[in-house]
Amino acid sequence: QVQLVESGGGLVQTGGSLRLSCVASGSIFEINDRGWYRQAPGNQRDLVARIAKGGRIEYADSVKGRFTISRGNLGTVYLQMNSLKPEDTAVYYCNAETFRGDFWGQGTQVTVSS
Repeated sequence: QVQLVESGGGLVQTGGSLRLSCVASGSIFEINDRGWYRQAPGNQRDLVARIAKGGRIEYADSVKGRFTISRGNLGTVYLQMNSLKPEDTAVYYCNAETFRGDFWGQGTQVTVSS
């Protein structure tokens, strides 16, 4: 089992920045890819950014050049979000992919005011 806890969400004005953190615990040695997803009300949960165990990174087109995913120590992953827009408003979820399946955090709300 893998447990994920996100933090760093909040309310920010258009053009502002936030940094999300996701701390993993439990069987972190089983984790392969890590990712950040987001879900706005009435929408499906979509990929924002993903970093593979080997280091390959992918971003959603809507966040390229503004968001940066990175790894820290002991299974922590970050999402630096710059130049935020109102359309970035959503609940952001941390994800960990293992051979047992996917694990999710509880989500953290990001609200960007216009």
